Order: sequence, then structure tokens, then C-alpha cells
Amino acid sequence: MRRLLAVGMAAAATIGLVATSSGAQTPGGWIGTWAASPASGVPNTEDGYPNFSIRNIVHTSVGGGTVRVRLSNAFGTKPLQFGQVTVAVAAEPNSPRAVPGTVRTLKFGGSQTITVPPGAEALTDAAILRVPEDSDLLVTTYVPTPSGPVTYHPAATQTSFFNRTGNFTTDESGTPYNERTNVWHYVSGVDVQGSPANGAVVTLGDSITDGVGSTVGANRRWPDVLADRLKASQRRLGVLNAGISGNRLLLDGTAFGRNALARLDEDVLSLGGVRTLIVLEGINDIQQTPHQTDPEQITNAYKQIIAQAKARGIRVIGGTITPFKGWRVWNETLEATRQAVNTFIRTSGAFDGVIDFDAAIRDAADPLRMKPEFDTGDHLHPNDAGLKAMGEAVPLALL
Repeated sequence: MRRLLAVGMAAAATIGLVATSSGAQTPGGWIGTWAASPASGVPNTEDGYPNFSIRNIVHTSVGGGTVRVRLSNAFGTKPLQFGQVTVAVAAEPNSPRAVPGTVRTLKFGGSQTITVPPGAEALTDAAILRVPEDSDLLVTTYVPTPSGPVTYHPAATQTSFFNRTGNFTTDESGTPYNERTNVWHYVSGVDVQGSPANGAVVTLGDSITDGVGSTVGANRRWPDVLADRLKASQRRLGVLNAGISGNRLLLDGTAFGRNALARLDEDVLSLGGVRTLIVLEGINDIQQTPHQTDPEQITNAYKQIIAQAKARGIRVIGGTITPFKGWRVWNETLEATRQAVNTFIRTSGAFDGVIDFDAAIRDAADPLRMKPEFDTGDHLHPNDAGLKAMGEAVPLALL
């Protein structure tokens, strides 16, 4: 279990507890606006990234007047020193340039630096910054010394930037950021205070939730579609993406994160202001080797997720597993498992509600397949249009 260094909470603690409509309480009124689950350590980074400035681009769901950031050494094997960390509002989408005057140096218990032990996360102090909703933020880290394997989120579907030659965390121009990366390093969450939102929704899943197959830098994952719908409806809720490509309910993967039950506390239950959890996991248990063909093993995992979330006052919504006929390992045995799991989700009453993602994107002419216009071509991952259909299939009243 990862440890959280909550060194910046003293000032926030005086604000008290703010109740969300689900009955859960949010310490200090913090609401999550963005999240990405740490999945693994970057291969071949035994010395870390010493002297690197990494400018991660993250996209908010809700706004606020105060911000804090979560940083992770979850998959590190050595202490990780952050020499400086900043947050700023991006001047334009997919750019390392900051809006002038918005760069804030984040502190840790009043200090600019912190050393994070292996397996731990750090939570920054609060910083006053007008965070816009549905916009890009720049979270920039500088690590001065060798640190060991670098914790990261591989399938970001977002371009970020870095420089190998020094501390450029406070730079506004973006000019020093002369190299690009398609992953998020270190950063695992952003929370805001002073938001009109009264809670957050977490989407726990695999590559389909992570957005694999969507347009890079366009924020077209199905949780992004959900966030846009909530914004348009004036139902203000943060939307936090806890999808990891390749993730399973029951088994760990080398680059696919810990199993969903093992990561539930850190990646879902401990996030800011969570009131509802949407679960869309299980296809990798079925289709990856070793194949899980006993549906009861999968549904028992769902029951544990439900029990643990409800113990925190969090509603749990089940998402049916989407079609995958045509994918390279599909066969009738694996399909029977998917059908049995979906029957449980739809009819057991175990969940507080159901989102029928399967029905939203399946082909009427062959319900075991995805609609051709929704298919990236591999018959497993939906494209932008398919992810849009999934995001639009979520009944907002369930949240």
C-alpha cells in the first residue's frame, strides 16, 4: 500500500469538513479535478531523471480558487527528491507556455523541496490560483539528483514536455521545453478548493477508460465526454480518470498497474471529494493470458469493490463490458464469460445503478461486435466516436 505524505494539510484542516450530497465528507472542501493512476516505473530509469524539468499537461474537469497537487513515487525503489514543483495555467492547449503571472511554486509543509520515500506519494500545500474548468494546467517537476525508477502513467494520450539540462519550473515562455513525451511522470492528481462542484466521480477501468484509441491531446476519452456533459447540464462534479491500459481486476501486470482491488484505496477511495465510482473493468481478465473464464471470480471482485466503496459512503455504478468479437484472442468461451458477467451487472442489484456501455456501442447486426463506425480497427478499443457514445450513455441522474 502506498503511503501519502500529507505534509501540507495543516492550513487546510482548519476549514473543516464539507458534506457532499452522497453523505461522504470532503476534508477542507477539496474536490478532485484531474487524476491519473500510477501504473509502473519507466523502464531503464535506475538513476531516475536527474536535472530534468518535466512539464506535464493535465486537463481539469472543474475549477476553483485554490489548488494542490499529488506526486507519486509509487513504483520507485529509492528516495525521490523534488527540488521544485510548480503549477500554472496553460496559455493554449497542448503547449508548454504558461499564462503570464499564473506560475505558482508549490510547497511541502512550507518547504520548496521534499524527499518522497519509495512507494509513497506527496501532497503539496495549498496554493492560491484561479484554476479554470475544462482547461489545461501545467504541473512541472524538477528532480536534482538520481532517484531510481520513475513512476509514470504510460497511456496519457496527451503530449507533455521536458528539458534535461536544469531547473526551468518557473519558466512562463515554454521555450526551454524542447523535448516531448506521451506519458505523465510523477503527477497523479490535482484537487481544487472553492469549486462550485459538490463532489467528484471516479472512473475505474482499463485502456477503454484510459482513452487508448482516442485522438492525442483532444481530451476525447469517455470520462472527458462525461465531464463535458456535466458542465453543460450545470451539474458540477469533478471527473477523475482511474483507468490504466491493460489493467485487470484480479492480477497485476508488469506495465499495467496493480490489480484493481490492490489499487482501489489510493486510486479511488482517497481522492478528493469522491461521491460516485463507475467501474468498467474485466475485459482484460477475460482476454489476457491467463484467461479468467469463471465469471464468479470477476463478480466476486466487483462485490469487494462495492463493499469497500460503500464503507466510505461512495455510490458504485457498474458498467457492462463492451464487445470484442474480432479481437485476436476472441472465442466463444471468452464471450460466454463476458455475457455472464454482464448479466450479473445488469440484473444482480449489487450496484447502485448500471451503465450499459455494451448496448451503447454494439453492432445491431452482430451484437457480439462493436459498431464498425465506433471501432479503431482492432475490434477491442473504441475510437473517438465510440468513446463519445459511451460518455453519452451515462445517465447523469445516477451520479
